Amino acid sequence: MSNTDIFWLTIGFLGQGLFSMRFIIQWLQSERARRSVIPVAFWYFSLLGGLTLLSYAIYRKDPVFILGQSLGVFIYLRNLYFIYHEHSNPLSAKDTPQIDE
Repeated sequence: MSNTDIFWLTIGFLGQGLFSMRFIIQWLQSERARRSVIPVAFWYFSLLGGLTLLSYAIYRKDPVFILGQSLGVFIYLRNLYFIYHEHSNPLSAKDTPQIDE
């Protein structure tokens, strides 16, 4: 195995570790709150893990893996956008009246 292969294998394992941490963080926060919650850190670990795994997938030239991680990265970024947009908007989604159809 070449040094390049070892480097990218390490990147792949690092990405998988970051991606797995999101579940541990979510589980610990839910246990602490005694209800199911998704902390902001969940989305950051999803994004970091997804980007790292996407880099690994591109190196491996795996189109299935690339497509899956690309879609995930978009979703993680979008969720972070919603979180920060809600906090910066004085009229948050919770304050917006709901219309029953």
